[in-house]
Amino acid sequence: MAAVTLKDVAERAGVSIKTVSNVVRGAPRVSEATRERVMRAVGDLGYRPNPTARRLRTGRSGLIGLAVPDLATPYFAELAHHVRSEAAALQLTVLIEETLGDATEELRLATGVGASLLDGMILSPLHVSLGELAPVASEFPLVLLGERNYGGDRIVADHVLIDNVAAAREATAHLAGLGRTRIAAVGVDAQGSATSRQRLEGFQQALHGSGLTFDPRLAPPVREFDRRNGLLATRALAALPQAVRPDAVFCFSDPLAVGAQRALYEAGMSVPGDVAVASIDGSDEALYSTPSLTSVVPDKAAIAALAVKCLATRIRSEVPLPFEVHMAPHWLETRESTDGVRRQLAP
Repeated sequence: MAAVTLKDVAERAGVSIKTVSNVVRGAPRVSEATRERVMRAVGDLGYRPNPTARRLRTGRSGLIGLAVPDLATPYFAELAHHVRSEAAALQLTVLIEETLGDATEELRLATGVGASLLDGMILSPLHVSLGELAPVASEFPLVLLGERNYGGDRIVADHVLIDNVAAAREATAHLAGLGRTRIAAVGVDAQGSATSRQRLEGFQQALHGSGLTFDPRLAPPVREFDRRNGLLATRALAALPQAVRPDAVFCFSDPLAVGAQRALYEAGMSVPGDVAVASIDGSDEALYSTPSLTSVVPDKAAIAALAVKCLATRIRSEVPLPFEVHMAPHWLETRESTDGVRRQLAP
């Protein structure tokens, strides 16, 4: 059976081949009625774009990449889902890669795996430097995710992020507002990542604003933002003398907080009775945790939309565009781990 062509779809929809091409590519300035008619014909005939022909015709494959540190982390798994949805709406296909935070792998994937397959890349880097990414972004469409401290550095690529310092400050201020005075920070990593530095800064700002003093004994180091490190760090906190032991813990990620809650349970300490717990990520894991976690929620749908649209614009532009930093919203969701109010989850 011969493959369905653009011409076949055009004849079925009663439009020109160029109009069908515009609809399939997600090009603007096509009326909604025409778009619906074409997509109905596409569905009726089972048309599938030929990526090789598209590449030859447009110089683009319609494929973009998403590279994140760890797909097992709920935050990145949920973010990948949103990126895929946003890309599909623009007739783009996403190839998802995992870097495990390796700088060499981050730099390799930033080039689009040789730039022969992908039209552009969305990268959430942990350890590759901005200096290494600068020449890549000047030659290949690249959007960065996650917390990077630009400071005096020039912007070397399009970047989508949340205000990390503000997010940490809000979570910590919430704990202080509950009357907690010995607030621990779980998430200070030995590598001094931008995420850890900025969340620690927001934590310390909130302590200062609440008239509290930062105690290094209440900031045990971690290697990763995972459950195991949250467990180990909080076991150390629970073993401190009674006069020093925290009455609240701010975790730099939801997995750290889940590990922290397990350590507190093992130590016979109640949440939030003995120790209130708050975190950042706003993942489903926080919602289904017992007790449910108070967490700062980065708007992952907005992050994905900004990143995909920014990348698509850069891919389709015929002229170089200035790099931009896009700030996505966030908000604090108060749940059982700080207010103690039992809730029934909505189905």
